[in-house]
Amino acid sequence: MDKVSRYREIVRRELEGYAEWMKQPGGQVQCEVVYDPTLDHFQLVYSGWEGRRRVHGSPFHLDIIDGKVWIQFDGTDRPIATELERAGIPKEDIVLASTLPEERQYTGYGIG
Repeated sequence: MDKVSRYREIVRRELEGYAEWMKQPGGQVQCEVVYDPTLDHFQLVYSGWEGRRRVHGSPFHLDIIDGKVWIQFDGTDRPIATELERAGIPKEDIVLASTLPEERQYTGYGIG
């Protein structure tokens, strides 16, 4: 399996793990992984009802660009960058896209 195919599998698996983690037993909010393996876009989305309030959002948005995993958005207190690293993606192949490009060199992760 080539590097990008392996990264696709890791990203999908990690997002599925987060979907399980976010699930509320008996709740009316569904979590699902949405991904396009052709264009390498990945998101975790949730939607449903909390009482009488409609909820919808995306706590994660990741892309694979030029052989690196770009974390476009991480809206959790459990950083997905750490999980991706634990799953086998080297830090230099993980880019924290929300960090200013000139400051990425100080994150310990990829610069783009």
